[in-house]
Amino acid sequence: MELYQKGEYCMMFSTRSNLSVRYDWREQSMNNLRMVGTIGSLWLLLLAAAVIFVTGRQMLAIRPADSYEDAGVHSFLAYRVLPRQVPNTGATGRYRRMNPTRTVYEVHYLATDGSGYQCSEQVMSRDFGQDMVDGKLETERRVLRISADGAYITVGANQTAESYTAGLQQKYVWALVPSGAYILLYLLVKIVFLVKRNRKAV
Repeated sequence: MELYQKGEYCMMFSTRSNLSVRYDWREQSMNNLRMVGTIGSLWLLLLAAAVIFVTGRQMLAIRPADSYEDAGVHSFLAYRVLPRQVPNTGATGRYRRMNPTRTVYEVHYLATDGSGYQCSEQVMSRDFGQDMVDGKLETERRVLRISADGAYITVGANQTAESYTAGLQQKYVWALVPSGAYILLYLLVKIVFLVKRNRKAV
């Protein structure tokens, strides 16, 4: 009888130990998830702040519409394909460190009226661009001169200086909205947690 009671006691103790181990494992898993969530939210916070910083600088660099002089719509003819190195933003991790840039191909156009204006567009491959050149593809673009710099840009034939600058501003605003919303949400959640913690402390 005594041996049976000891065995029963040991069995009960072992069962409680197993329950304690399970509870500790679950608690540790929850703590790990909380840590991953905290680190992830901080990374997103830094990313949102970086987007706001970069986008804000780009918005400040937008020229006012009245700084452009409309030089009219010109016809452009595709005449060559050239490679260009650009940042390899599509890659991540070690591959991006090993290959920080990638090669893209651009078709260059020359104005057909002898004005010397040029423009270019990126194409999916050299062969595709060469087909455009061989086919003597023509396009129409509006030339906007920048008198202060002696430079110029080309935009769509239906665009104006006003619509061009408005489009840039709208694009940057759409980039700012989600980043700003995330930062506000992050701060709001932090405030709620602090209020709850202070109430428990009282």
